[in-house]
Amino acid sequence: MFDPVIAPSGTLLGLLQRGRGDGTLHALTAPRAEALAALNHCVLRDPRHDWQVENRSLYYARLFLDLDGEPDEIEAHLFDSEDALDTDESRTGLALAVLGHLASYGRRDALALLRRYAATGANWAWALDELALRDDDAGLRALAAPVLARFSTDAEGEAELAAAVRDAFEPRPWRLWADDPRESVATRVRAAHEAGSFDLWQRQMRPTGPRPGWSVRAVFDWAQQGADRGTARHVPAARCLTAVAGPGDRPEILRAARAGTDAARCTALRYLADGDDPDALDLVESAVSDGSATVVEAAVEAFERMRGAAAVDRARGWARRPDPLGAAAGRVLACRGTVRDRDLVLAALREAVRGEGPDAPTLWTLVDGAGRLVITCAAPVLRHIYRETASSHLRGRAARALAATDPSFPAGFAVECLWDCEETTREIAARHAETGDTRVVERLRRLASDPAEEDEVQTAVRSRIGPDAPTA
Repeated sequence: MFDPVIAPSGTLLGLLQRGRGDGTLHALTAPRAEALAALNHCVLRDPRHDWQVENRSLYYARLFLDLDGEPDEIEAHLFDSEDALDTDESRTGLALAVLGHLASYGRRDALALLRRYAATGANWAWALDELALRDDDAGLRALAAPVLARFSTDAEGEAELAAAVRDAFEPRPWRLWADDPRESVATRVRAAHEAGSFDLWQRQMRPTGPRPGWSVRAVFDWAQQGADRGTARHVPAARCLTAVAGPGDRPEILRAARAGTDAARCTALRYLADGDDPDALDLVESAVSDGSATVVEAAVEAFERMRGAAAVDRARGWARRPDPLGAAAGRVLACRGTVRDRDLVLAALREAVRGEGPDAPTLWTLVDGAGRLVITCAAPVLRHIYRETASSHLRGRAARALAATDPSFPAGFAVECLWDCEETTREIAARHAETGDTRVVERLRRLASDPAEEDEVQTAVRSRIGPDAPTA
């Protein structure tokens, strides 16, 4: 899947792609045709950079209901001929998830589309998972025959069926089918379930990793074998060293950390850093100076895992370095620094935005640090990140930091956050939004009564509008 093209944050499309609460608020006041066109664009062209962790489906489904939209374009997308050519679940996953939420709100047309796609579509397993949560037993039983027909009855087909049963995210349909009154259905599903369980047991009985009794050299060799195949093994290898290395092995590990192969050096650095070895910090600095890109990355990651006071002190000295170690030092101070480190964390935050933009991965930690250390001077930068980032998770972190640093947050961004796509952001808003705004009270009541809303959000809402809530 290619990286999505995100429209400017000041446009309706850009707001909806980001999942911002202002996207919903603007869509509800825009011409209905324009709002539906932007909404369908988002649903059919997933705008998330990481579709496996960012939420959009409930956000889009709610807006779809508010606009009284019809699923015609979703239907055309799902049953387009491209579905047989591009079987990546990211092409249809968001649309199916939106239909799932619509079905939970009682939209029978959405339920019918899910049933039809589960029977004939390429991403049928996702549709079946959505139906497992929303459909009745009769609807699921009707899908048994078309789903099983996807798998041939030869050995290869039965193996594929066993894998599908074993890997199903929602087991309810398969359990229903295992008890189906049609013997041909029940027998085949039971056999697939047994085969999948047996295959899992066999894999557990045939571990391919290190064995007890390995030496330090054997662990380094195992890490190198992985590197030769293009698989980084230094993290599990470092854990193995913890099990096999004794005091007498320290000189060999130090030599590997200074001048070993890349795999051995990465493994040794990780092991020494996790053990808070007194030489670890010097070895990390040396690795960043003369190591390959792989070694530099591993050294920086190892340093960020160190929890001791010595690591924090060293971070203060490294924080102004214009290299990956300097950036890592800023993140260490953001996580474990004290109020004396506010200026260094703020400088790192500003430099990251200036140099890498509002979606820089390093911002996640720095934004959290700005909130943890209550860096009030960071509020303008945090507001910029909130507006511009395409990551709904990073925006939620910015909202949490703004709640701690920006006095204008309750009457500002907190209000729109009540419509945000991320439940954690809605929870923050429910705790902080100024209830003097009539939109806030109405939205809190709707969230409190919405069966699709997360428990944490509803708990926060009840703390504001429940019988024991303080008077606004």
